[in-house]
Amino acid sequence: MSNEEFDQIFDEKSSEINEQLESEILIAMIGDVNAGKSSTINRLMGSEVAQVGAKPGETIEIRKFIFKDKIIFVDTPGLDDIYTEHSAETLKFYKQADLILFFLNAAGTVLSETELKSLKKIAKVNKDIILVLNKIDAADDIPSLVKYVEEHTDYNYPITPISSRTGENISLLQKEVLDLLETKKKDILMAANMADKSAIANRWILGAGASAAAIGAVPIPGSDFVPLTALQVSLMLKLSTLYGKPITKDKAKELIIATIVGNIGKTIFRQIVKVVPGAGMVAGASVAGGMTIALGHAVKYAYENDIDLNPKSLKPIYQMYLKKASKNKD
Repeated sequence: MSNEEFDQIFDEKSSEINEQLESEILIAMIGDVNAGKSSTINRLMGSEVAQVGAKPGETIEIRKFIFKDKIIFVDTPGLDDIYTEHSAETLKFYKQADLILFFLNAAGTVLSETELKSLKKIAKVNKDIILVLNKIDAADDIPSLVKYVEEHTDYNYPITPISSRTGENISLLQKEVLDLLETKKKDILMAANMADKSAIANRWILGAGASAAAIGAVPIPGSDFVPLTALQVSLMLKLSTLYGKPITKDKAKELIIATIVGNIGKTIFRQIVKVVPGAGMVAGASVAGGMTIALGHAVKYAYENDIDLNPKSLKPIYQMYLKKASKNKD
């Protein structure tokens, strides 16, 4: 791969991420006053969002909480108010929202007739809804409650049983929110402002490893090098954004050369393919996936432990994770 090819990959991936960071995210929330909306978003973001973001002059019926300028949570009227004169204004927020958090009380009457009517009305303008079954710490037989909600909503929406009081399953809600925002290319902005960065990083790393394995499985010598590098550069940039530690083009190039290329890399992979005919599908996939996961975990480890990222510091960490990946495979 030439320097020009690498520079082009880096610039393209940087541009994609910067475009995300310039966008706005609108999340609408609906639920009774005691549904735990504020405590849930505070848990998700690891900050008192509901305390610091209220805009003065907002109506009592609709409250906006603006977090870090770009992420807007809209707390809409109680379920009983959706059919009042405020209905049109409220539905406007649902229509514009990137996603809707529909709160249900696990310790109360789960999915009442009023709630179901409201859900159906909202779904007519926006189907990007996550059902948040809160207060599971005060309820019994959660699986039965989840099944009840699934059956009465025709399995149309993800359901996340959580406790905003104890924090139970908040990571599950985090995943659902990010999965939905990923379809709108807004997940990186949200992730960079969320509390549990380690869980997000792990999901990204495993996802990149799976994609790398698919690329490495193509049994055409050399066909995987450019897309594999693009995947690894993208992962490094996403992790640097997640942890708020920008990485330069030259630094990214140094790190990939020192680890991926300068290590077991494609040379040995190609030797395996030559020695064992037809082994490309297996050997290529495992090597590519293992290297990418090791790189991701090494970068994550360095960020979380305030280690300066350079080839000398990263290489032993990378080797450690590469050995772990090899042992797990065996």
